[in-house]
Amino acid sequence: MNNLPFPVLRICLLILSLLALSACEKLGFSSKQSNALGNRPDLDCIIANDFYAVHFSAYVQPVPGEHNADPKAAFVPYCQKIPRPGKMFFTADLIDRDIRATPIGIKVIEVEKTGLKAPDDYKEIRTVSEIPAKLYPRGAVEAQAEIDKKGDYLLYLLIGDAIEEDDKFRIPLEVGVDPNAIPVHIIALAAVGILLVVVLVFLLYLYKFKAKKS
Repeated sequence: MNNLPFPVLRICLLILSLLALSACEKLGFSSKQSNALGNRPDLDCIIANDFYAVHFSAYVQPVPGEHNADPKAAFVPYCQKIPRPGKMFFTADLIDRDIRATPIGIKVIEVEKTGLKAPDDYKEIRTVSEIPAKLYPRGAVEAQAEIDKKGDYLLYLLIGDAIEEDDKFRIPLEVGVDPNAIPVHIIALAAVGILLVVVLVFLLYLYKFKAKKS
């Protein structure tokens, strides 16, 4: 690689620099970061499957008498990562207007991950909350549940008779995690990108040093 022409090295350096910048942006080093009051990004928290899509928000009620409890915390929206257990309020704004004329049931289930492919990627443990099907003509589906411990949960929107798997719209939730935590694979991607840039800069330095000597 030391014998590559200088223009080729420069192009490679540019490409790898762009990769590193992209990784840094995903790590949150750029100006476009998640909302400081929750893990909702600048764009709304949108969850979708092949047929439906919703704008989703979750809120955790502050514990009465909790030390340093901030009343404003009740209005902090989260997406699918929620910092702690407690009484939760969920809202799902239906993007598809057609299903506003279809009854929708709601179910919150505690689950554990199986490592298999969907729809068998979760094993149900217990039903936390269940709301009978009804119409939501304004498109705002609302629910609440008392989630008493950390772990994985699924919030189901059961559309119509929910016979088909696609009509069981599910929203995976992680309770008891840092909403702003950076995924491990993003950190690994950034580390690899930065390492490649460092290696290429070193090779470029060697190339220029050799050219000077000759």
